This record gives sequence, structure tokens and C-alpha cells, in this order.
Amino acid sequence: MGFIIGLLVAIGSMLGGFMAMGGHVGVIWQPWEFVIIFGMAAGAFIVAHPLSVQKDTGRATMEALLGKVPKEKDHLALLGLLFAITRMVRTRPRNEIETHVDDPYNSPIFTNFPTVLANKELTNYICDYVRLIIIGNAKPHEIDALMDEEIATIRRNKLKAYHSMTSIAEGLPALGIVAAVLGIIKAMGAIDQAPSLLAGLLGAALVGTFTGIFASYGIFAPLAAKIKSTREKQCQPYLIVKQTLLAFMNGAMPQVALEHGRKSISSYERPSIDDVENEMLNSGGRSAGGDQQQEAA
Repeated sequence: MGFIIGLLVAIGSMLGGFMAMGGHVGVIWQPWEFVIIFGMAAGAFIVAHPLSVQKDTGRATMEALLGKVPKEKDHLALLGLLFAITRMVRTRPRNEIETHVDDPYNSPIFTNFPTVLANKELTNYICDYVRLIIIGNAKPHEIDALMDEEIATIRRNKLKAYHSMTSIAEGLPALGIVAAVLGIIKAMGAIDQAPSLLAGLLGAALVGTFTGIFASYGIFAPLAAKIKSTREKQCQPYLIVKQTLLAFMNGAMPQVALEHGRKSISSYERPSIDDVENEMLNSGGRSAGGDQQQEAA
């Protein structure tokens, strides 16, 4: 919503200022200039990026526009799951823990946290490192380095959409000049016509330069920044998992390890200690219920 409001403010200010100076908005409407600029931009985008990145850029754009980032309730659910898992690792035998991490989608613990389970990549990330922890041979500093490497890979993949959108924004001013040059070429072909007609053709050509610059700095560059912000926030859960599991491996109690994860969340999004404690109590009750169901089975 913020992006839409900002875009309306930018377009409204531009058109309003132009009209206040006595300009006619109809002059700006040059559809074939738009076809040249955005058609070339689309073609260059297809040439420069594989199909997977093209699709991901579309997904990233929708995520940015809809604000699909982890909220406080998502962080609480993740912390609740981590508490249940770390407590289980401390108290249960290895073979029982393996049944949960090998098939999380049928695990009584994981299924209590559907928002986490819905993120397949994050679920696999948690299961992989819990599996390494229960093996018992990995050192905390080795797990730390491995987590950093994987998080860097995840972040790099998530930001491919940002880089692709940035490449469009950077190329649009030049493509606007191409459209303007073509317009001037057309105008030069009518050099023997009336001055009023020639002036109209030159004005239409300059709309190409205007469109390229405005689309770049007024639409696509802000959209790229919004995509980057959204995708970086989507990486936050991986840092929470990392800090929590590393603290646990270094000997911290599950409650203390959870605080390490909570502190990795930005202060304006961070749930309070009381909220986390309530989630721990809830997750403890849910996991206990799941264990009872498992024992009954």
C-alpha cells in the first residue's frame, strides 16, 4: 500500500506541476514512445536473465507490493518451534528426535506451527541443523561457518530479483533517449512541414526522454529498493534459527538460547520477553499434547 500511495503522490505531483505551468497533459500521451521504451526494456530483461529469475522477479514484485514479510506473530511461532525442538533435544533420545526432523510434515511438533511449516526452505534449514546437532560430532564454530555460508547463499538467491529490477531501472534513461532519437529522426523527415507540426513532433520525441527518466527514478528504482527490503526481511528467520541453535550448542538452556534468537530481530519488530514466554508455555503445552498422542498411538 505504501508503494502505491507513494507512486500516486509522485505522478500527481508531476502532472499537477506540469498543468500548473500551463502544460497540456494530452501532449504527454505518446503510446508508441511507451511501446519503444518498455518493449526494449522487456526484451533486454528477457535476454539478461534466465526464466527462473524472470519468474522470481514477478513473485518478488508481488511480495513487495503486498508487504509479505515476517510479522511479529511469525517470529513468535518460530521461537516457539525452536523452544520445543531444543527442549526435545535435551530430554529425548536421538532416534525419537530423528522421526521429527526426517518427516517434519507429519511431526506432532512441527505441525503445531503451520506458519513455519508453510516455508519449506526454512523448515528444511531447521531440520538440517538439528540433525547435525544430534549427530554430536560437529563443533559449534563449524556449524556457525556452515550456517553463515548457507544464509549468504539464500540471501544471494533472494536478491537476484532486486538486481534484475535494478538493471531495468538503470537502463530506462538510455532507452528513453533511444525513443527520443527515433522521434527526432521522424521529426527531421518532416522538416519541410509547418512549424506547428514540426514542434509537435519534437515535443513528442522529448516525451521519450522524460518517460525513461521518470520510469527509472520514479517507479522502477523505488520498486527495486522495496524488493530488496522485503527479501532481506524474509532472511531474518534464518538468523533467528542460527543464533538460537548456536547458543544451545554452546550450552545455553532452551529459554536462554531463545533469547539469543529474539535479540537478532530488529527492535521495532522484536516481540517482548513476556510474549516469548507465553509462546514457550503454549508451545510446551502443544508439544506435550503431541507427545501424549504419539505415546497413545
